[in-house]
Amino acid sequence: MGSVTIRPVRTRRERKRFVKVPFLIHRAHPQWVAPLVFERMEFLDSSKNPYFQHAEVELYIAERDGEPVGRISAQVDHRWDQFQGGSDAMFGFFESIEDPEVVRALIGAATEFAIAKGRSRLLGPMDFTTNDEIGILIDGYERKPMILEPWHPPFYRQLIEAEGFDKAIDVQMWELQFGDLKEGEEFDPSIHAAAKKALEDEGIAIRNMRKRDMAAEVRRFMDVYNEAWGDNWGFVPITDAEVEFQAKNLKQVLNEDWTFMAEKDGEVVGAALTLPDINQVMAKLDGRLLPFGWLRFLLGKAKIDQLRVLALGVKHEYRHSGVAAGLYLKHLETAAQPGAISGGEMGWILETNKPMNRAMEGMGGRVVKRYRLYEREL
Repeated sequence: MGSVTIRPVRTRRERKRFVKVPFLIHRAHPQWVAPLVFERMEFLDSSKNPYFQHAEVELYIAERDGEPVGRISAQVDHRWDQFQGGSDAMFGFFESIEDPEVVRALIGAATEFAIAKGRSRLLGPMDFTTNDEIGILIDGYERKPMILEPWHPPFYRQLIEAEGFDKAIDVQMWELQFGDLKEGEEFDPSIHAAAKKALEDEGIAIRNMRKRDMAAEVRRFMDVYNEAWGDNWGFVPITDAEVEFQAKNLKQVLNEDWTFMAEKDGEVVGAALTLPDINQVMAKLDGRLLPFGWLRFLLGKAKIDQLRVLALGVKHEYRHSGVAAGLYLKHLETAAQPGAISGGEMGWILETNKPMNRAMEGMGGRVVKRYRLYEREL
């Protein structure tokens, strides 16, 4: 075999080659789900994704004998510096064949970038932030990834750790199957009591997000999101421009029945964003909507039977008022409707987030996937 060459991405054609690397590596794996190529192209376009307004990014492709065998991004996020401190660089979009030489070359390129930027720690993977896809799958390989989740083979963990990376933190996906609750069964009684307190004693009202007012609704959600997650490990508040960018993508998959706003006197104090698992449809598209992908997508949406609770949070002032419990209960009530989706996964949830993990246990959940973020001092 020839030696490994690392090439930085400079042109649109090279960017598309970068996007297609996992197609070459994972196509034979039944669990892997191909992303939409045009969506990934836009996400990595510095003229379209507002992330590039506050970050410096390099994309690298590993080649052997002229063929792609891996890829990686290296980035410095100045908003991370502002909100998390330290002297960190991140890597992301990690993909590789099962070859230590390829991984060493990719990590070497990211390390050189980080050192050139004066950084002392390399952290990841993040694609690009903790608001995006993160981590290396370390548990749950047999399960297909849901919407906005990556899938990796077991050797990724082994090869990353062989390069001297240590665990930074794990995030968890909890499976919740509301439909498994038989008639008359409930969540843990404490959840119902807290929800009753919020809805009756505190005067909290819970409504569905209004798709017709999508831009404003996403802003309301992000106000909650930025405050509720502000103390979490690795969290960086999302900017207004990033809100607009994300809202455009979310509108295509949003189901109003599964998005909730908790209000007190007209102020949104809590929110839950739950999305249908469109990966069930995406698995049949091979990354393309043309020429017939749109039809398959539209027809397939009606058959989706699982969902992902992408985010659920409450403003600090209302954390002990039962708002979160009210949002949990709203999911249970929605799942009880005829023909409704009855379950799915919730996360990411940090392993250190004891209140949320206890709540998942109280709802009869179980951890089905774990993703690990790694760090290495430079």
